[in-house]
Amino acid sequence: MKPFNVFPYDSTINFMRLRWISLAVAALIMFVGIGAMFANGFNFALDFTGGTSVELRFAQPVKVDAVRSRLAAAGYESAQVQTLGTGTDLLVRLQPKTGVSQGDSSQIAEEVVRIVSTSDNPAQRLKSGYVGPQIGKELALNGVYALLFVVLGFLIYISFRFEWKFAVAAIITTLHDVVVVAGWFALTGHEFDLTVLAGVLSVMGYSINDTIVVFDRVREDFRSVRAEPMAVLNRAINQTLSRTVITSFVAFLTVLALYLYGGGSLKGMAESQMIGIVIGTLSSIFVACPLLLWLGVSKQDLMPKARDEAALARRP
Repeated sequence: MKPFNVFPYDSTINFMRLRWISLAVAALIMFVGIGAMFANGFNFALDFTGGTSVELRFAQPVKVDAVRSRLAAAGYESAQVQTLGTGTDLLVRLQPKTGVSQGDSSQIAEEVVRIVSTSDNPAQRLKSGYVGPQIGKELALNGVYALLFVVLGFLIYISFRFEWKFAVAAIITTLHDVVVVAGWFALTGHEFDLTVLAGVLSVMGYSINDTIVVFDRVREDFRSVRAEPMAVLNRAINQTLSRTVITSFVAFLTVLALYLYGGGSLKGMAESQMIGIVIGTLSSIFVACPLLLWLGVSKQDLMPKARDEAALARRP
């Protein structure tokens, strides 16, 4: 039985003909994202800015989304609500309203109790206090270190497995995807919390995986086909096109379900992953291989070195 293919394996779509247009569009989107990050900054959540933490106990189990909705209606749109072991205990973390100082945590806690309490299910404050942004700053710094570590690791791995031109093209493509996702949050003003940071880091893994699949086929075709680099790159993209589209579609459906039914606490992460999947898929087709061609990749880059050939010739 033949495998299911969205596109025929021997498709001849000339992607490389659009290489300059695709690279220009990719660069434009990336610069817009960078500009948004510098001009608007990020709408950092409580994880990074600090705020008031309130532990509540209800008389009966309560739905987290219902509590979050009541807080949003009262002006606390960025409130984080999570359960503490049982359905009757909740932890609420939120930033103060405009005009209210961070030091008025007791006043904010009393208002929270009043907002979330209902006539048939009153809330009781167990404890409250101010949570400083120091932990958030440390986590943000650790996120930057993780980003640099991943980039360096990818560079070493791809250089070892392929060749330095492949490594440079893969890293530029991956950084492009990360910048676009981060730029989206800066441009739209959507809340940026630790789950979004985790989503951005996961986008790197997805993007590099998709790019390596295409590069692996490029390497095979360079070694087995006598053709110009542009023709080889086109052939590799067409051969992996069905795999790329199907894998991305299935991954997108999974994250879409998380976005729709995962609750408000996971919405930011799912949003970053959905954007990353779409951008990563397009970049592996329209950015990675055009970058390879621009860097001047050729069959000689993947052939064994002269000393290796001599060593093989001496073997019995």
